[in-house]
Amino acid sequence: MVDFVKNGVGGNFFKDIGLELPKGEYIEYVAWLPDRQIILYRDVEKWKKERLEKLGSTNKHKAFWNLMDKVTNVFWNASRNNLKLPIQSPRDLYTALKSIGIQNLYLIKYLNVTMLDVLKKFDLEHDKPLAGFISMLIEDTVHSTIDKAPFINAALGTTIRGAGLMRAEGGMKGFWTFVSSHYFEMGGTIKKGHKVLALKQEKENWLVETSKGNFKSKKIISSLPIDATDNIFPTSINTKIEKYRIKNEKDRGGAIVVFLGIPESEVSDQLYCHHQILKEYEKKLGNGNNMFISISAKDDIASAPIGFRSVMLSTHCELYEWQNVTEEEYQIKKKKIGDELIKIARRVYPKLGENAVVYEIGTPMTYKKFTNRNYGSVGGFKQTLENSNFNAIPQNIGIENFWLTGDTTWPGLGTVAGLISGRIASEYAER
Repeated sequence: MVDFVKNGVGGNFFKDIGLELPKGEYIEYVAWLPDRQIILYRDVEKWKKERLEKLGSTNKHKAFWNLMDKVTNVFWNASRNNLKLPIQSPRDLYTALKSIGIQNLYLIKYLNVTMLDVLKKFDLEHDKPLAGFISMLIEDTVHSTIDKAPFINAALGTTIRGAGLMRAEGGMKGFWTFVSSHYFEMGGTIKKGHKVLALKQEKENWLVETSKGNFKSKKIISSLPIDATDNIFPTSINTKIEKYRIKNEKDRGGAIVVFLGIPESEVSDQLYCHHQILKEYEKKLGNGNNMFISISAKDDIASAPIGFRSVMLSTHCELYEWQNVTEEEYQIKKKKIGDELIKIARRVYPKLGENAVVYEIGTPMTYKKFTNRNYGSVGGFKQTLENSNFNAIPQNIGIENFWLTGDTTWPGLGTVAGLISGRIASEYAER
């Protein structure tokens, strides 16, 4: 969870709902490149020193990082100050100018360039360690590539631990329990297992048809991914979002995860519980060439019993690689990639998985089953210049008493983006 600190996007959310921040650990982690290790410190000064020592300290490197620092400072603050894109009204324009600051407006030009463009500006595009390091951080956060990711989005994504990267006690399940319990106390209602079948306009109300009954509402905020709503939304809504569906069709992506429950002794020889690995500079990212290792904290008994730890290994993949395979082919393919991820992770933890009591593998087919996303896509769309920021899907699509939110809308993927889009949609509804 990103920016869950005092005065951060997450911190402001909890302040608004009258709830303390969840218990958890703020994460620093190690990036394992093919020829070096880099510690991604949360402390700004330590991180500045580390990146120059490990990734180059020439004037070009310093100029690149200075621009990164400037852009991230301005746009993290803008995100916390209610920036909204795309601009749809004079109110949006005023908010954007105020949140970015007149003195920083020159940075808007970087909305229309990629991270690769900026590396070329400093003649650093052939610096393998720097480009490889930035590339894997970009794929992990905005699910894109160095030549397609918008520079500002990529810069924000690569600096998340500086904004406060947290793993909640009990993982995301623990976070969900924490927040939903408070929601119940506030008088909220959550209907579990009510699959939405259709949404219809009925005079001044919306009628929500579900597998367990119908509900009426004056206003609707939908967090459903826009590419999974064809059979649910009425024509009036589908017509409005069809152009976004078509534009983003090619930008879906998938993921593979391995879940382990292991004896603590298998991971006790490292100071840090989170690691990111880039196996080869020249090889395409995904399918284990870059992967993230996340391990529950020693005292987090909501994630694993005493003496054990829960582990998640994750990597991205293309969805087409998992389409049109037989059940036998699927099982073989799934086992092969699971074993491969564990093998790669043993660079960090040599004994990992030797005595696993839990070993589960998730693929796009798993995501399809449990999340109903088309083809098992994960997160929102891969961020590119064509579908981000001024070209992103807005919360307001021009339907009365109906708004969109979630990771297929602006600003995109991740918990902080989800909070921002939710805030915008709720403010529309409140107004």
